Amino acid sequence: MIKRMTLEKFIKLYDIANSMVLLEGKRDVLECDQKKLIELGKLLASRTTKMTFRSGNAVGADQYFSLGIASVDKSRLQVIIPYANHRQTTNLAYETLSLEEVDFAKNPEIINQSKNNVKTEKLVDHYVLGYRDRITIKAAYIIRDTIKVLGTDKIKPATFGIFYDDLKNPMIGGTGHTMNVCRMNNIPIIDQREWFEWL
Repeated sequence: MIKRMTLEKFIKLYDIANSMVLLEGKRDVLECDQKKLIELGKLLASRTTKMTFRSGNAVGADQYFSLGIASVDKSRLQVIIPYANHRQTTNLAYETLSLEEVDFAKNPEIINQSKNNVKTEKLVDHYVLGYRDRITIKAAYIIRDTIKVLGTDKIKPATFGIFYDDLKNPMIGGTGHTMNVCRMNNIPIIDQREWFEWL
């Protein structure tokens, strides 16, 4: 974690061309926090002009952050989804990229780093081999999370990650995997312990 990242410092460092900021987190968002995620999306979209934002279009944190961004400027919101038409009716982004469009042969590091999630390691291989069922879909979500950080041969990688985590059980599940991929690739991240102070 970066310590003492202020809003002013964040904008100065990351409101630049080709900056891609992840805005995402847990599906379960405390009711008292929901408005804060929307407000952060609004704040960042209104106080910056060059950075773009990336989400996974999931229920919870992803959706609340996206609501804030889209209410100001949806043209700067991109989502990466695990399969075509994923939550299509709630997708607010200007650009949607599906996992099904990714050529894994050209992006082997995505698979390598997705396998760091021990719960889905074997499922990743099955998914890449073309198996599609209710079991392998778990791997699709993890691969999607890896792509959100690393990008592909056709989309740029993330430059910074802003997360809403479960502070009682941090760094677990898909959110934890995404945060770990950021750390492995030296992409700075913060969670609500810091960005709550920006509001």
